[in-house]
Amino acid sequence: MGHVSAASTILINADPATVLSAVSDYRGVRPKILSSHYRDYQVLEGGQGQGTVASWRLQATKSRVRDVRANVDVAGHAVIEKDANSTMITNWTVAPAGPGCSVTVTTTWAGAGGVKGFFEKTFAPLGLKKIQGEVLANLKKELES
Repeated sequence: MGHVSAASTILINADPATVLSAVSDYRGVRPKILSSHYRDYQVLEGGQGQGTVASWRLQATKSRVRDVRANVDVAGHAVIEKDANSTMITNWTVAPAGPGCSVTVTTTWAGAGGVKGFFEKTFAPLGLKKIQGEVLANLKKELES
């Protein structure tokens, strides 16, 4: 079983504290920035940062759908989503960068072994980076408009 990872970064012309607050806002901001790959999104508990529980269906490919139940933690400048249904962990890290900040989304999980694992490790990150890129572009648009 191999470790699979995908990461994407974007620069946003906004104060890092504002961006961190937006990233951890699962009721107001998150539904606005999700791409069409996310379905059935709902907040089950909380809604702002630490202690939030949210769920959604991630349609990664035509045949690959992942049911996610994310338990949210906040540590410093990072919002961490741990999926209760799998080994998937997504970190949203906000860091000062020039007049604004950078936001990096990194998703990791324990992949399959053998030949299936080889293909998963090779192709899954490419698709996930595309999805992450759309969500980050939507976040940028939301915060810079």
